[in-house]
Amino acid sequence: MFRAVVLIAAVVLAADQATKFWAESALSDGQAITLLGELLQLRLVYNPGAAFSIGSAYTWIFAVFAAAAVVAVTVVARRVTSRPWAVALGLVLGGATTHLLDRLFREPGFARGHVVDFIDYAGFFVGNVADIALVVGVGIVMLLNVRGVPLREPAGEPREQVPSDS
Repeated sequence: MFRAVVLIAAVVLAADQATKFWAESALSDGQAITLLGELLQLRLVYNPGAAFSIGSAYTWIFAVFAAAAVVAVTVVARRVTSRPWAVALGLVLGGATTHLLDRLFREPGFARGHVVDFIDYAGFFVGNVADIALVVGVGIVMLLNVRGVPLREPAGEPREQVPSDS
């Protein structure tokens, strides 16, 4: 299942980075493209902080948290044999990895990079594909925990040994 986690994470990372590339090339800073009236728009924003731009003066801390999340999820994912857990952890790993890459390699500099956001939810906040993956992944993790689904699927029932005629 670890391969499935990595594959899902890679798809999230590729989709997030591709859509950010598109947003930077198609949207000028501050320009809005209306999709669903005031409810959903596309608008390019560079976010130095966390959700809702909280902590924008501490961008390097978010890089450290993202790195810790990537390591922790990778360690846990190595033990997963449950398909639902693989999906959830793949989404979280992909979202955390792409945010880490933004923090490390985007302007204004190493470990201070701003995350590219472009999906404006009714002016409440602006996010990206990685944010969607993180919210869905964490939601699945919460649901799996509430339902008591283990990370590892129980081993199959022990097989009865057939006596041999010797």
